[in-house]
Amino acid sequence: MALRGAAIAGACIGRQRTTPFSLTSSPFFRVRSHHFPSQPLQRFASIPNYKPGFKNQIRAIQEATADTITFQKGKEDDEQKSQQNWKIKMLYDGDCPLCMREVDMLRERNKQCGTIKFVDISSDDYSPEENQGLDYTTVMGRIHAILSDGTVVTDVEAFRKLYEQVGLGWVYAITKYEPIATIADSIYGVWAKYRLQITGRPPLEEILESRKKNKPDTCNDNGNCKI
Repeated sequence: MALRGAAIAGACIGRQRTTPFSLTSSPFFRVRSHHFPSQPLQRFASIPNYKPGFKNQIRAIQEATADTITFQKGKEDDEQKSQQNWKIKMLYDGDCPLCMREVDMLRERNKQCGTIKFVDISSDDYSPEENQGLDYTTVMGRIHAILSDGTVVTDVEAFRKLYEQVGLGWVYAITKYEPIATIADSIYGVWAKYRLQITGRPPLEEILESRKKNKPDTCNDNGNCKI
């Protein structure tokens, strides 16, 4: 009996040695887990604050910024190109909303050609000396354009020359011939005379007076402003 009991005891001991120790099957672990469920593990798991979409947001902002810089650079390159290789200058009133629609259309098409130089006569940087002596008052009366050889063209002819530079010469092609040319100039003359009223702006006299007050050194006693 003693030997049998010893054999049974040895077998039990051997079985315990060959069986892996399992925390989940330990009564002590079950008691500890029952009293302290998972609070420490939850705190440890909540420490990282990683947000998968945050890097994507930063990347999107960086790409948008890069696109904006590229667009601005492209726009500056187009402007420099037109400044250097222009064949005609367009003197326009930057304060005229209807005029700006046409200017914007021509400017967009000019990106491929770069042959038109756009000059805003309402800008403080406008210089008559650089534009065949054409002062603000004169150019406000009607459309003016200057060819690269210094020739000044006005009215419908100016539009025809500008449109030809951007591949739209057919729009004004018929105005080359009489009596269409005279009729077209007469119609434009009426528009030029009343364009300030049509666009809801004050008369030219009031505009000149306002510019004279703001920049007295650039306007003479007759109200003729150089800028």
